[in-house]
Amino acid sequence: RGDEARALHQLGVVQAHANSPDVAQAEASYQHALTLAEELGMRPLQAHCHRSLGMLYAQMGQRQKARAALSAAVELYHAMDMTFWLPETEEVLAQMAAR
Repeated sequence: RGDEARALHQLGVVQAHANSPDVAQAEASYQHALTLAEELGMRPLQAHCHRSLGMLYAQMGQRQKARAALSAAVELYHAMDMTFWLPETEEVLAQMAAR
């Protein structure tokens, strides 16, 4: 099931970044991946799912949802000392706060 969760996240990435993005399908894939990751205790994948959802929501103009998802990602990244993704994620959050 862990592989399924990772595959669903990757599917969401493909759906969100295709030439004709399918944001509804991407959101569904990310949400399903997040649910599985939470059930399985896959915290790094949970963080990535929150980050991906946050970026997707920001792209869609859903600022409140974007902030919540990105904040959850930042919290998890800090808790696990996963610093690689922090600068970009925090930058997007800061840009949203400035608007």
